[in-house]
Amino acid sequence: MERADVPGLVAVVLVTLATLAIGTWGLRFSRTTSDFFVASRSVRPALNASAIGGEYLSAASFLGIAGLLLVGGADMLWYPVGWTAGYVVLLVLVAAPLRRSGAYTLPDFAEARLGSRTARAACSLLVVGIGWLYMIPQFEGAGITLRSAIGAPEWAGSLVVAAIVLANVTSGGMRSVTFVQAFQYWLKLTALLVPAAVLVAVWWGDGRPGGPARDDGWSLPVAGDGGVGLYTTYSLIAALFLGTMGLPHVVVRFYTNPDGSAARRTTVTVLALLGLFYLWPPVYAALGRVYGDRLVAEGRSDVLVLELPRAMLDGVGGDLLTGLVTAGAFAAFLSTSSGLAIAVSGVLTQDLTSRLVSEHRGVTAFRLAAMVAVVVPVIAALLVRNVGVAQSVGLAFAVAASTFCPLLVLGIWWRRLTDVGALAGLAAGGLGAGGAAIATLAGYSPGGWAGALLTQPAAWSAPVAALVMVGVSVATADREPAHARRFLVRLHTPESLGR
Repeated sequence: MERADVPGLVAVVLVTLATLAIGTWGLRFSRTTSDFFVASRSVRPALNASAIGGEYLSAASFLGIAGLLLVGGADMLWYPVGWTAGYVVLLVLVAAPLRRSGAYTLPDFAEARLGSRTARAACSLLVVGIGWLYMIPQFEGAGITLRSAIGAPEWAGSLVVAAIVLANVTSGGMRSVTFVQAFQYWLKLTALLVPAAVLVAVWWGDGRPGGPARDDGWSLPVAGDGGVGLYTTYSLIAALFLGTMGLPHVVVRFYTNPDGSAARRTTVTVLALLGLFYLWPPVYAALGRVYGDRLVAEGRSDVLVLELPRAMLDGVGGDLLTGLVTAGAFAAFLSTSSGLAIAVSGVLTQDLTSRLVSEHRGVTAFRLAAMVAVVVPVIAALLVRNVGVAQSVGLAFAVAASTFCPLLVLGIWWRRLTDVGALAGLAAGGLGAGGAAIATLAGYSPGGWAGALLTQPAAWSAPVAALVMVGVSVATADREPAHARRFLVRLHTPESLGR
């Protein structure tokens, strides 16, 4: 092994040991099935917000944004803006009512609101599909990181992260993972902030050189080829703003709060934590314009954060900073993959595993489901290559925005939603956005409007899903659940009044 590989290897080992140690420590608090699913609904806002930040800031946030900004310029700033602003929509429309529903998962909410086992089954399929779609880029990013840090083959990073996630999730469930993810948020923030401060000082000492002049609108937002560029931008905004509330690993976190008021406080704190984190990827992109043109020429912009320290700083200083950003990147894959594994495992446990394997219940069924939840996307990540990390995550947001977003908003705020209307809307949005995501991942990329509609489907698939839900619900008004009015009163009544 070369000397340059040692800091990356040490960083990966230390993050792995810290993750397993904290998870093992958290295991002593995990005793019941409720601990494994929702941490017995006792996680306080500060800890929960840190855990949400830990699992939400994925490979796309840690690696992808800087690379996208380096290549695409100011247009790509919509990614961090959208990923943060999605919590404003979540705060206003969903957070507190969803916690008051008393559900464990999104399928639980659908069944409780609509009184339909079929709606529950459809939501279960969507949770698993979105979760797997989101996990693929985490494993792909892990492979990229280990290859860049220590020269390991890409498949090694995917398998290492999968093994650690399985060990962590199956040992203590949600209760244990909460402590791990909170730690990993602060590690990721430190791993971006400290190197960024040092590298800015290096740039200043170099005489503040500027990047190469560009005539392609690199510094102008909403650049692009006419209407297609505008559509792509606004469709991305729609996916990110609306998709956050439909991400299963985000939503399940709000079930762990003690009450609706705590869920709102958690969301406000998350907004502050995300805003603090997203200040730093643009710094790496700006420095990359000066020192990282080689990565653009080689098509390796995703590793800008990992390789910029050595490009700007020689010797031990560059090695230490590389080790720190490698630790942050590895934490990003572990935390997000763990959150997704928890969400998918919870659904599989309640709706599949415990029915197929009758002798296993509770915690054992959860552990069996966790193995399925992790193994399938790992295999997919090994088969699907060369799809941008941030682009893959964006597709998951588009599917969530086209399915769970209209279901949650209408289910919480509109009494007349019926089971048939919800199913029709989920089918329209899921098939539309999901089909576009599959085509994109499969490498089908036509030019012009056809390509834009496939790679950024949210602008058409989300409205179609909402309109179908409303139209079919109106047409099937006789199927309005008898308990709908009472259920909505429960969702919108503060706990203090209930007491």
